[in-house]
Amino acid sequence: MTGLNTTQLTSLKKIYSGKVRDLYEIDDKRMLMIATDRLSAFDVILDDPIPGKGQILTAISNFWFDKLKALVPCHLTGDAPEDVVSAADLPQVAGRAVVAKRLKPVPIEAVVRGYLAGSGWKEYRQSGTVCGLALPAGLREADKLPEPIFTPSTKAAVGDHDENISYQRCEEIVGADLAAQVRDTAIKLYRAAAEFAASRGIIICDTKFEFGLDENGVLTLMDEALTPDSSRFWPADSYAPGGNPPSFDKQFVRDWLEASGWDKQAPAPTVPLEVREKTAAKYKEALDRLTA
Repeated sequence: MTGLNTTQLTSLKKIYSGKVRDLYEIDDKRMLMIATDRLSAFDVILDDPIPGKGQILTAISNFWFDKLKALVPCHLTGDAPEDVVSAADLPQVAGRAVVAKRLKPVPIEAVVRGYLAGSGWKEYRQSGTVCGLALPAGLREADKLPEPIFTPSTKAAVGDHDENISYQRCEEIVGADLAAQVRDTAIKLYRAAAEFAASRGIIICDTKFEFGLDENGVLTLMDEALTPDSSRFWPADSYAPGGNPPSFDKQFVRDWLEASGWDKQAPAPTVPLEVREKTAAKYKEALDRLTA
């Protein structure tokens, strides 16, 4: 069982390697973004790739970019990835690459939560808040929130941990006007996506968007959109509050890592083949349900 854990194109210069994606320079306005099969959990990149994951992530993101294009522009240029690399590099881009605009990144993660889970649930149990936002008393794990909430985080470097921040801190980082635009756009995208996903039997618990500004200062959705890497997807038919629902996303691997006793510091333990295969199947099921 193999997967593409890294890329080494000969026809373009690599300019960045993130948790999942490798970026290559095309010109001063465009870059090639390749989704590898790397999996990041607890901000540590695992040694064991999830075969086919990059193609699935790319297909899901492209689906959402198209579906949500009336709400916000995205980073895609419309150019074919195959047209900007050599024939020798084609196997590394097939189905997993896009040509993207070079944007000025907004230096926060735009997280929207519709349900109480993950780090939000942990904070709520301690203080009744999520990112400093007070929530009603008596909520259970996985309960639906009265309204979706915007809970930004810092955008950490590879190997560092994203850190939840207050909205006030978000305003300090990017300015009040841009913070409000990011918040309102992210919530609008979440609502539209959650409504569509519900029609396909998927609950979107929460999701993380990344935005950039184009040369005219227009807010633009970038990186990925509503994938199993950036979101918690729950099957609606088995959802029940009061615990951690089963999911279509990398939570399956996260749960295995939590149970392994790992201290969440690099290096991560070797993930068994069976766990990686089940993870790949969950990603594929999410794609199939959304695009059927």
